[in-house]
Amino acid sequence: MTETHRVRSLARCWFALVLLLPCALQAQVQKLELDAPAFAPERIHVTVYLPPDYGHSTARYPVLYADDGQDMQAVGLQPTLAKLYGEHAIEPVIVVAIDMLRDRASGYGLSDRQRGQSVVGGSRIGAIGLRAADYSAWVATSLVPTIDAHYRTRADARQRTVMGWSLGALNAFNLGWQYPDVFGQVGAMSPSFWLAGDRSDADAVQRSRLAQAMVDRGPKRQGMRFWFAAGTAEETNDRDHDGVIDVIDDLKDLIDGWHANGAQRRGLRQLGYSTTGTDADVTVFLLSGGHHQQASWAKMLPVFLRWAFPATPRP
Repeated sequence: MTETHRVRSLARCWFALVLLLPCALQAQVQKLELDAPAFAPERIHVTVYLPPDYGHSTARYPVLYADDGQDMQAVGLQPTLAKLYGEHAIEPVIVVAIDMLRDRASGYGLSDRQRGQSVVGGSRIGAIGLRAADYSAWVATSLVPTIDAHYRTRADARQRTVMGWSLGALNAFNLGWQYPDVFGQVGAMSPSFWLAGDRSDADAVQRSRLAQAMVDRGPKRQGMRFWFAAGTAEETNDRDHDGVIDVIDDLKDLIDGWHANGAQRRGLRQLGYSTTGTDADVTVFLLSGGHHQQASWAKMLPVFLRWAFPATPRP
């Protein structure tokens, strides 16, 4: 073989390696269809993304549960994971993506676990969260045990994270808050913390926001960590006329507390969650120019994954 042929052969090998490398880092994908007769007449579609080394390893992995599983391609989950794995930026993780129900507004919302009831709010499209108690209970008490039984998970609340965006983020927060024995971390992008019990006017909405009231009642969920994100251009609504758009204001009130009927209401900070420092219990990421859409959530996703699953796990 001449020197020229050797160079060409070597170049072909390197080119093949470059082409194969992203494939080697791609998550393995498995599709499930699960029954939830208590609230869903149709079977629920769940996609499980296994780490690239899952098939030739005996390791156990943390798990990320994601609402709006049908959006994973639109937000670039697989290429984002492959890139972060290639950079050794995150530890390997199992992702369980749950497709939304046919009636999304019914399943995604808030609940009261102790009473076994949904906490229903209103919106311009009608009631939100009519079946939220059933859906959240199914995720926490049926889906999670199923995943733990069939995959090599780290079956511990501290090793389970739940995420979502928009109404899915509201529900992700609900899952963490109502089931702290199941989930230890929450990722909520563009969360629908505007949901209120009284929509008669702007002041009524401000007073009766449901997620904020849930936090105010407490108590602190020990060990729980939260990552919130919002885009600075998601909307123009500013119901309290303070110059801050509602999606950011509602998030701020949930974290820092707010005033209603002349009384101070508690946020996460008043319950004892730390909000400053590199290892804070509560982290907020604002995406400059971010909108309420999948393209913006795709930009938030790698920031969240680095926070939730750092390459060097937290003690």
